[in-house]
Amino acid sequence: MTVPSIPTTTDAALLVQLSDSHLFAEDDGQLLGMNTRQSLRKVIELVQRQQPDIDLLIATGDLSQDGTLESYQQFRALTAGFEVPTRWIPGNHDEPRIMAEAAMGTAFLEPVVDVGNWRVTLLDSAVPGSVPGYLQEEQLELLVRALSEAPERHHLVCFHHHPVPIGCAWMEPIGLRNPEALFAVLDRFPQARAVLWGHVHQEIDRPRNGVRLIASPSTCIQFEPGSQDFKVGTQAPGYRWLKLLANGDIETGVERVTDFEFDVDYGSDGY
Repeated sequence: MTVPSIPTTTDAALLVQLSDSHLFAEDDGQLLGMNTRQSLRKVIELVQRQQPDIDLLIATGDLSQDGTLESYQQFRALTAGFEVPTRWIPGNHDEPRIMAEAAMGTAFLEPVVDVGNWRVTLLDSAVPGSVPGYLQEEQLELLVRALSEAPERHHLVCFHHHPVPIGCAWMEPIGLRNPEALFAVLDRFPQARAVLWGHVHQEIDRPRNGVRLIASPSTCIQFEPGSQDFKVGTQAPGYRWLKLLANGDIETGVERVTDFEFDVDYGSDGY
């Protein structure tokens, strides 16, 4: 086994984000006609071909569609080949207690990790029984501590729900319900450089007060950008890579599989 080198504070660090895999307990589980385990496997194969030197792997929520232990065990097994530090964040489809059981004996759910000249803080925006998200007071306090205790580092903050409107009318009611509380914290700390989330199944990269706001595609179905009503896009499953530079800049991009086709089934169990 090759042990990955740990980047120093003068090195760039490479982070890979997998998001919204929506796995089922069954091998043939499908979301709107797509086999989500098969699509995740193809995305992982793409990552392994394109990104041989990952420093941190992050799964930004909705790892599971059905909340079963088997689905989390499958996610863990499928990503085990990376052999790099890995973190999981719960989304609105996840079952935190079952996720914690699947992560037992690992650091998957530890909320703060330093890599290169950066600190990555992972917040839980999921609310049990709710599709929209909310950052509880203890999560905001965690963020303040993480920022305060490492003022010399650049900071990337990750969670599941979108904190800003994204141009999809049907998704606006199911984003983060208290974004003003998040930004009130971030605006106090100039070392906050970027926010990264999932949930929206599409690419976003825009600035706000010197902080980059970034969202990424799903490893399964995609949502059509700019749609007023629920609509699945034709874009292929994919992932995002982020190169965190020592000076606080970020180079990032989205890569998608090229050999995966499916016909959306709006008549099946929905999102």
